[in-house]
Amino acid sequence: MTTDTVTLTGLRAVYGTGTRRVTALDGVSTSFASGTFTAVMGPSGSGKSTLLHCAAGLDSPTEGIVTIDGTRLNDLGDNELTRLRRDRIGFVFQAFNLVTTLTAAQNVELPLRLAGRRPPAEDVTAALDAVGLADRAGHRPSELSGGEQQRVAVARALITRPAVVFADEPTGALDSAASRQVLRLLRGLVDDHGQTVVMVTHDPTAAAYADRVLLLADGRVVDELTGGITAAAVAARIAERETRPSSPVTTPAESSC
Repeated sequence: MTTDTVTLTGLRAVYGTGTRRVTALDGVSTSFASGTFTAVMGPSGSGKSTLLHCAAGLDSPTEGIVTIDGTRLNDLGDNELTRLRRDRIGFVFQAFNLVTTLTAAQNVELPLRLAGRRPPAEDVTAALDAVGLADRAGHRPSELSGGEQQRVAVARALITRPAVVFADEPTGALDSAASRQVLRLLRGLVDDHGQTVVMVTHDPTAAAYADRVLLLADGRVVDELTGGITAAAVAARIAERETRPSSPVTTPAESSC
């Protein structure tokens, strides 16, 4: 039986006041099932990055509920939220955010070190091996290619065995060959290890690696693709959406509310 790792219910995110008031999310309700890969897409200003930040506990919504792995983020204090992000959520960003003075292995173990724990060497090796870089453990970022640096960032996201990995444009700074490597890696984490991955992207080719694509516009989920996802199908649906109004679609989370 499939369970939902992440559930978003009625999320609204409003910034500013008066003429500067911006509604970044406008009542989004959706969920991300365990062991699935979801791509979140939309034009600039559609709310996709805000959705990821609220879902990951990096930002607090104005209204609504975020639940991760059975825990309501709304119920947590700052320290508890920090621990949950550190222990149950993995992050991969467009900028690799590796510490330049540390080796690949030291970068991978950094989240646990910051938590006051010393990870077993075999766990670090296993995380690097999972991304195909066990032989590069002693190399610093400057000695790695862009694709290798991003794979180290993925290994770092996995070291805590998170419930969900959030990836924000993870291939945005990579060439096409390195992008394929990272996307195949994320796909393999889902297929081979049951990892839940939520990725924000603007690229239909990247989205084609996902099981499901959510399209956002004006802070709302306006369309959803599942099954038989190809880059051409995603691009065609985006082009189609641009010619008609942004009417929200009902997702499984909304229909069960």
